[in-house]
Amino acid sequence: MRTGTHGNLPSELTGLIGRGAELAALARLLESSRLVTVTGVGGVGKSRLAVAAARAAQERFPDGVWLAGLSAVRDPALLALTLAESLGLTDHTVRPPRVVLAEHLADRSLLLVLDGFEQLVDECAGLVVELLGRAPGLRVLAAGRRPFAVDGERAFPLSPLGGEDSVRLLTERAAAADPGFAADPEVLAEVCARLDGIPLALELAAARLRALSAEQVLARLDDRFRLLTGGTRGVLPRHRTLRTAIGWSHELCTARERLLWARLSVFAGWFDLDAAEYVCAGPDLPVEEVLDVLGELLDQSLLVREDTMAGGPPGGVGGRVRYRMLETVRVYGAGWLESLGDTGRLRRRHRDWYLGLATWCEVDWFGDRQPEVAALVEAELPNLRLALDCCLEDPEEVHLGRFLAGTLWFFWAGCGRLTEGRLWLDRALAHEAAHGTDADTSRLKALWVLGYVAALQGDAVAALGALHECREGAEAAGNAVATAYAVHRMGCLALVSDDMERAGELLGSALERYRAAGELNSNVLMCQVELAMVLAFRGDLPAARSLCEEVRELCEERGERWTKAYALYVLAYAALDAGDPAAARRLLTECVAVNHAFRDLVGLVLAVELLALVTVTEGHAAEAALLQGAVEPVWGSVGLQLFGSGYFNAPRLMCEERCREVLGRTGYAAAAARGRDLGVDALAERALRGPVREAAGRSPKGPGSGNGGGPQPPGGVLRASRTAG
Repeated sequence: MRTGTHGNLPSELTGLIGRGAELAALARLLESSRLVTVTGVGGVGKSRLAVAAARAAQERFPDGVWLAGLSAVRDPALLALTLAESLGLTDHTVRPPRVVLAEHLADRSLLLVLDGFEQLVDECAGLVVELLGRAPGLRVLAAGRRPFAVDGERAFPLSPLGGEDSVRLLTERAAAADPGFAADPEVLAEVCARLDGIPLALELAAARLRALSAEQVLARLDDRFRLLTGGTRGVLPRHRTLRTAIGWSHELCTARERLLWARLSVFAGWFDLDAAEYVCAGPDLPVEEVLDVLGELLDQSLLVREDTMAGGPPGGVGGRVRYRMLETVRVYGAGWLESLGDTGRLRRRHRDWYLGLATWCEVDWFGDRQPEVAALVEAELPNLRLALDCCLEDPEEVHLGRFLAGTLWFFWAGCGRLTEGRLWLDRALAHEAAHGTDADTSRLKALWVLGYVAALQGDAVAALGALHECREGAEAAGNAVATAYAVHRMGCLALVSDDMERAGELLGSALERYRAAGELNSNVLMCQVELAMVLAFRGDLPAARSLCEEVRELCEERGERWTKAYALYVLAYAALDAGDPAAARRLLTECVAVNHAFRDLVGLVLAVELLALVTVTEGHAAEAALLQGAVEPVWGSVGLQLFGSGYFNAPRLMCEERCREVLGRTGYAAAAARGRDLGVDALAERALRGPVREAAGRSPKGPGSGNGGGPQPPGGVLRASRTAG
């Protein structure tokens, strides 16, 4: 599935200093080799050089240059999934992510940049070799502390900066922090020599030059070298030197700065102040002091501040500033935390925070904060993964892992994360808990969420098994709410399986159970929308319209957008059948906008399929054919096209028939082929823009072509749907 973009390299905030020769040499290697790995000690600048080289090579790769940051990935099962996400791929099917990757890359010419793979070097090496073998147009540029050690790899060892470049870097960074900075060049040169020209060490020294003179820095470096030199046999001197630089910075910190540094190491990637205060505060570090200490770490370049995160909204999530540690700094802090014997307690504090965050996000999903919730969970995904891992490592806490995986249902199903949701749900349910039974509330929730996710993936067998187990356990425990969810999702499965009679019975029963239990949220309203779909497919458009108007009103009162989009889909279906394509287009345009914003590909492709029929009804056959072609590869990522349902497929078949009458077989195929190259973003943009004037001189073919694909009599959609299956 094409993404419609040409890469994701970050913008350059500061210039690369003194690496001209290395960039030229790396460019030559990339021309002659398909796998190049920049190697070197942590902090030497491997990532910066690799990104700069990739940026310089962008014009050579028609399908773009893509960066995959892997330093936060610890689980081999998430490796291929992370690469797919970095390429902008979303796949809801049960296909392994590495298969999806290989198929996507097979006919493309692109450069993939891998950064921070050391913790999974063997697994990453195997995946890289497989992808290179199946994708002749692929080249890989990696940056890590060690090479992959595979055939065909060209290693590019990166040395520290030379003397002049080291002094230039130290001077520029110090001047950026203090515009009035001035120092003896000879003293600065000595500082750089003592730090072996390692950029990270120079950055740390530059931060200290705000408070100390160059002479004081040099004197303290000398002391710290004597304290921290040596180490285990076989460790490279550069490694010891970097540890010296970081250790020196650590020793210059106050006791509370060191404590916060160690405790912050439990975060994966970005975190905000609220999280830091909850996880890291204690009797020895009062919560009201965390902000001040965090600011001190920030001043010393031990933390990085980010106001606009990659892939996130301006100003961070919800307008909050976020922070992260460079990986080398984080690992150093983690070592100190381990030496304090406090790692387990801090990881549990971290887990508790993200359990709470997920719980509040689930509540807020049913309201006007849905967009913020989606952005927040997306940004916090590395930490949520870490929390899930923490739960599932301990049999005493498996129930918490099930609860967390189930609580994130809205993210898995509503924000394009079906594959990852399935992974965590399967894993959580496979673990044996130390306590509890099949009637455990967390297990029941994980089961119905698994059934929901599997149904959307087109995996009816797994969905039915999970939902039956959930219903039996819920009924045995007298859990009316879990029973309602199980019955609801069984009805959803019957709906997409074309068993309309059973779907109506189950969905109606679920609504009654929800009301009896006092349950009202996006799931409950979605059940009402799905019942409306059943009624529409069975020919009762007035009843379907009434149910969805009620849902729309409730959603607008709450500010809920995700479920509302599905209600709009049904209302558009009814409007088109009533002979009002203009109204149908207005409804579907809003539907497309919402689903694209949430990355809900299921909702998006359903809306575009119906919009294509609206488009040909309005007299734009070529545009309709293009839209039909555009959704085909997206369905390949979602799962079974139109769920394999005759009812959901009826508008598509009708649209295709009308398009062929106007364009002919060849014309239809050409327009659909143009659509297949659009990608998801371009598809959504095209759908929102509406049809453009078609080229003159087309050649209508076949019966019914006299109207040029213009407006059709009402009732066509329903007639086709009622005979489906």
